[in-house]
Amino acid sequence: MDTIGTGVLVRGEAELFAATAHLFANAAEIACAAADLNTWVTTRRASPPSAGPGPHKIRKLYRPGVLLEPERAEHLYAMERLGAGIRITRDEILETIILDNRFAILAGDRSHGERAYRVVDEAGLVRNIVSLFDAAWRAGTELSLYDAEFAEVRALAPRILDVLASGCKDETAARTVGLSVRTYRRRVADLMSALGATSRFQAGVRARELGLV
Repeated sequence: MDTIGTGVLVRGEAELFAATAHLFANAAEIACAAADLNTWVTTRRASPPSAGPGPHKIRKLYRPGVLLEPERAEHLYAMERLGAGIRITRDEILETIILDNRFAILAGDRSHGERAYRVVDEAGLVRNIVSLFDAAWRAGTELSLYDAEFAEVRALAPRILDVLASGCKDETAARTVGLSVRTYRRRVADLMSALGATSRFQAGVRARELGLV
């Protein structure tokens, strides 16, 4: 664990959990932004929405890729049924957990192996992070509304990923999937957006990282 500026840098989710479990245990309000359900794995043990004692308010903001697997989509609905607010955004987000608007946990990248997280308690910085989250939350779409439009993309995703991996031309791929070329290309674009990919190759890589292929 390293102290950097006004925050603490921890490496790996086990160290993060050890450093922040007491914050989660005492939090009345939790806000979370994540690209997928794999961003905050260990910390979910500290903050599950439940009918018993716990945070009074939970808001979770995700990128669309979290809806690509039916099981993960159902997990979001289960959290919603237990009282959590769930929204989906197409925009890039700062992967963050905010506790009582007093503490923020920022997720780093994995470019140097084990993921690093920074725990911040400096009031001005936390206030800025809260403002960014609130703006993204307001621009997000409620889970059920987004998922209604996303259902076809989720249903087609396995077949689209298969034909993308085969390298066939769009005309052939569209016939294989059973779509017009125009609709096929639109669904590929939707899938790339959901995966946060800027190219079809990157979409395949991202899908493998998420265990979709």
